[in-house]
Amino acid sequence: MTLAIIGGGQLARMMAEPAAALGIDLRLLAEAPGVSAAQVIPAHTVGDYRDLDALTAIVAGCEAVTFDHEHVPTEHLHALEAMGVAVRPGPDALVYAQDKGLMRTRLGQLGAPCPRNAIVTSVADVEAFGIPCVIKTTRGGYDGKGVWFVRSAADCADAFASGATILAEELVDFRRELSALVARSATGEVVSYPVVETLQVDGVCREVIAPAPDLAADVEAETEALARRIATELGVVGILAVELFETTDGRILVNELAMRPHNTGHWTQDGAVTSQFENHVRAVLGLPLGATDLRAPYVVMVNVLGGVSDLAGAYEKALADPSVKAHWYGKEARPGRKVGHVNTYGDDLEDCLTRARRAAAAMTTEGMEGDA
Repeated sequence: MTLAIIGGGQLARMMAEPAAALGIDLRLLAEAPGVSAAQVIPAHTVGDYRDLDALTAIVAGCEAVTFDHEHVPTEHLHALEAMGVAVRPGPDALVYAQDKGLMRTRLGQLGAPCPRNAIVTSVADVEAFGIPCVIKTTRGGYDGKGVWFVRSAADCADAFASGATILAEELVDFRRELSALVARSATGEVVSYPVVETLQVDGVCREVIAPAPDLAADVEAETEALARRIATELGVVGILAVELFETTDGRILVNELAMRPHNTGHWTQDGAVTSQFENHVRAVLGLPLGATDLRAPYVVMVNVLGGVSDLAGAYEKALADPSVKAHWYGKEARPGRKVGHVNTYGDDLEDCLTRARRAAAAMTTEGMEGDA
């Protein structure tokens, strides 16, 4: 079988290993020569994901097409479907990951718990909605970009100057952030990974702990069921990540959706029986899904931000702990950029955190919370 992937980032790169193990050929539309996934997927073409001709060429003869990111124009995805291409996830699902305004409307229709929200077109609208709040561009934002925390009317200026459609949301008083990951196959089969706790710093994921410590069993079950229901109701095929807030008063609220392998699921590469990347490949091709059980009581993932110029030297320190698993993306190091991650697992959470943080710190020049 042949699977086309649109987008050459690290998520596409990490699909390559399980695809090879399953004997599945990958064909990649990369945005530039030498990008992360193009380094490991020989059958790649450089082109623009906004160019329908480039999309049509890359998917020719493939069983399905999937994505490293959500930015392919919806009208192009409908055009591919009209040509008989299996687009997974399809445009009718993916639009809810592309557009936060549409996502909020649809989740409200499903009765999913969400922060109070509204589309706003002026500072007066934001004031009427209530300050303090958070405002976001409905399309294109990620890793804290396109998000503004509003504590006075003046904080709205950059958002409205962008010319984008703006969504206002209540400033949630949350205890921590969680993520629920599910895989849904083209056959309708659905499997869930344990709900995890995530640490976000300046809008960027820094750490993930699986499973989320001290999460009540009934809350975890309800959260997993919510993620499975969203995947089924929206018709998602592949991985769905449901990012969540656990509020200080014990509620669970949906923050955002991602319909692709997700940073909060990178721990599954070494800590689960079947990684999110393998289950995504299986799901979009309609293959039976793999088990999602943890390999140890605790798994920790720590992102590497910024990077180092001397990777070999960094590995001397990072891999001195033989239980550390390091994943490098082949990206040029620059401040704040995700260039890799490390995974650890074991019986003791604090030990896992210490080892993962130490290894990640050895691979970056940027300071990290909890460095040892």
